[in-house]
Amino acid sequence: MPNFVRVAGSNDLKPGENKVVNANGTDVALFNVDGEFFAISNTCLHRGGPLGEGFLEGDVVTCPWHGWRYNVKTGANAMLPTAKVASYQVKVEGSDVMVAVD
Repeated sequence: MPNFVRVAGSNDLKPGENKVVNANGTDVALFNVDGEFFAISNTCLHRGGPLGEGFLEGDVVTCPWHGWRYNVKTGANAMLPTAKVASYQVKVEGSDVMVAVD
């Protein structure tokens, strides 16, 4: 059973926004896509750029360092779908955004 921890309030991110949060010592990139929350690893596979500080367009984030793009719903790289960053389960309880990390 996943262990969910609170990482943000549901009002902390408006649709189209993202930020870096910490879940049990793990930096996670949190995204609000049209009112639904998604979480992936904050670390880009290319050179370790902070995906939570990237540019979100729809459900794709662009790493601010070198432009690698990832689907925030799956963690898959937009150009090479077999290259994936970790994605995490997210749920909203009341006004709390909760993320499960191992």
